[in-house]
Amino acid sequence: MRKSIGKMPAVFPMPVLMVAAYDENGKVCAMNAAWGMVSAMDKICLFIDEDHKTTQNIYVSKAFTVALADEEHMAEADFFGIATGNKMADKFERTGFHAVKSEYVNAPIIEEFPLTMECEFVEEIKTDNTHAIIGRIVNTCADEKVLGEDGKVVPDKLNALIFDQFRAGYYSVGERKGQAWTEGRKLMQ
Repeated sequence: MRKSIGKMPAVFPMPVLMVAAYDENGKVCAMNAAWGMVSAMDKICLFIDEDHKTTQNIYVSKAFTVALADEEHMAEADFFGIATGNKMADKFERTGFHAVKSEYVNAPIIEEFPLTMECEFVEEIKTDNTHAIIGRIVNTCADEKVLGEDGKVVPDKLNALIFDQFRAGYYSVGERKGQAWTEGRKLMQ
């Protein structure tokens, strides 16, 4: 039996994305954004408000990075979501994290997060119903500890966090359950 639980954004899992950009003085600003997703093989779309300090910095620098938060750095990732750079000038510094400048775009790579997409700002979408920042992914870098022998990311090693909108919880990605584009082939016959 099904029960109505009300109007809610019931998408699960949601990524825990760490968005970082430089301000006009080259200072790092970072935020936690769950409402984002790839929109093409080389594009990412972030549904973030334009009043965020990080959003304003993306407009200035024309670039940003998007890292996947991991289980090891959950407290800092959560902090990036609850503290605002508009009111806390030393937000990034309080975490004790380190950043290096991307070789590909004018944006910081937060060294503690194991996987980062380096993006050029492409477009802002602004309507009555949404605000989105679109970036073109020009490079993705990963800590070698999350790579397999074939050079590809191993999700079990990544320990990426996922966000639960139902109870505002964090979870880490679990074990592999199947092979995409293979499991459903028997239904093709």
